[in-house]
Amino acid sequence: MERAALYHRPDSEYAYLYESEKMHIRLRTKKEDVKHVHIIKGDPYLIHEDKWYQESTEMKHLCQTAEFDYWMIETDAPFRRIQYAFKVEGYDGEVVFYGDRGIFDFNENVIERAENYFRMPFFQEIDRFKAPEWVKNTVWYQIFPERFANGDKTNDPKNVLPWGSKEHPGREDFYGGDLQGVLDNLDYLEELGINGIYFCPIFKASSNHKYDTIDYFEIDPDFGDKTLFKKLVDEAHTRGIRIMLDAVFNHMGYASKEWQDVVKHQQNSKYVDWFHIRSFPVEYGKNGNVEGAKTLSYDTFAFTPRMPKLNTANPEVQEYLLKIAKYWIEEFDIDAWRLDVANEVDHHFWKRFYKETTAIKDDFYILGEIWHSSQSWLNGEEFHAVMNYAYTETILNFFVHEEMSSQALAYGLNEQLMLYRDQTNQVMFNMLDSHDTARLLTLADNDKDKLRSALLFTFLQHGSPCIYYGTEVGMTGENDPDCRKCMVWNEEEQDLHLLSFTKEIINFRKKYQKVMSEGTLEFTAPNNELVALTRKYQTTSIKALFNNGNQKEKYAIPEGYQPIKELCQNIDFSNQTIGYKGFIVFVSEK
Repeated sequence: MERAALYHRPDSEYAYLYESEKMHIRLRTKKEDVKHVHIIKGDPYLIHEDKWYQESTEMKHLCQTAEFDYWMIETDAPFRRIQYAFKVEGYDGEVVFYGDRGIFDFNENVIERAENYFRMPFFQEIDRFKAPEWVKNTVWYQIFPERFANGDKTNDPKNVLPWGSKEHPGREDFYGGDLQGVLDNLDYLEELGINGIYFCPIFKASSNHKYDTIDYFEIDPDFGDKTLFKKLVDEAHTRGIRIMLDAVFNHMGYASKEWQDVVKHQQNSKYVDWFHIRSFPVEYGKNGNVEGAKTLSYDTFAFTPRMPKLNTANPEVQEYLLKIAKYWIEEFDIDAWRLDVANEVDHHFWKRFYKETTAIKDDFYILGEIWHSSQSWLNGEEFHAVMNYAYTETILNFFVHEEMSSQALAYGLNEQLMLYRDQTNQVMFNMLDSHDTARLLTLADNDKDKLRSALLFTFLQHGSPCIYYGTEVGMTGENDPDCRKCMVWNEEEQDLHLLSFTKEIINFRKKYQKVMSEGTLEFTAPNNELVALTRKYQTTSIKALFNNGNQKEKYAIPEGYQPIKELCQNIDFSNQTIGYKGFIVFVSEK
């Protein structure tokens, strides 16, 4: 047995309260090295009285990655505290004890010593990671406001272009999209089936993307005003649609009054400590402060001098940003914040942010933009979830880019799932394209079979799926700014078949939401091109099979299951074969 591969960390994603009286415990071992894992557990104050160390319970093999196996058990504790260790049996016959003090040969002297055990000292409900229940039920729709719909031409910017007039929009182009355009199309969104809108920034800013905020307390006049926004939120809520706004708290726009005061007064500005300034003078075009320059006199987002970075360790900045965060919840009843460049802001601030926003609305959803492993932000005191790029990039690499085998897909997804608690995975934000990436159909080289495969597979996962505006009707676009084209509203230019398919998978997701959110998830790889998954929750089970290869493959209908024909592609039912980019979904409800 490879003892060095044994890994467990108490009070983490390896040991946590799942529900108030239920604890999940995981163990990692080397892949295909361990035959059985048992847990030895009991009350820490009764170890010698009850001698519970003489008994053990077998743990379930949870999943496998390229290097490791993971084991799990769900357990309670009569007195809401537990002491535990692992009995690990290798295929070579070796048996070891793994606990808080290390790894030992399994014997009576080791197992009866209380200090050798891991502990959950008490099931503290206040410390349990809790995510808003409604997020599990939500299918998001991301809107880039400047490009969704122009509902009010009276607020168009002076340099507005005719809607969709350029095949490839530029970085400085404006087309007049606004909040009235969203309000006018709520019927479309409701019919599509989505029940959450994620808005890119809507606050006053200079650019078309609005990530260079000038005033966080004002709606950008090109989009409308606060009265209109309040009307939009209220109308969305009456339709069961939640609203998430995008907050840029890592940096400000160059034209903000705070930064302009620094430019004007330099080191004498009252806002000088609001930013990370290295030297003076600070002014665009001086001291290397030009687009793309690597030598800056102040810290910025990336190397963009028009976006000076905020000093969120400054108490004045903290109070200012928290006031903003609370204002839009209290005055407009928004349901969530998406936090831009969240990984570049200090943890201390995010802990305050979480505490003060959830105090207003206890089911408020906090989503961080982080593109890498995010355990530090997902312990229940900062964010509920992150934009799950690492997970969905793995899906893209299999279905769209065809860069990995089905086994590598399963391993990669399992590895991501094991980074977080189950309740975290249930509300992760899953998107295949966005305002920051090339559009899904473009990534798929305009192969709509690829697009549908990736989209359906994503909707069968843990987490809350998101559709980028226009993906449902076949819009294309390369990386920013080309992925920010005007929404296609002319039905003759829309792919209505794709639109119908998108509605089907949204309805299916919502119908079996409990299975998708809380059910078990198991991947199998019959060969390099075929991947199957099984979702189970109570008496309902869903199976799906995807063929990512060019050859037809035989499939069997599992006993007791019925195929969902609306969720099939390139299937020959008479011969029971699945063709290129084919997929089929089965459901069993006992």
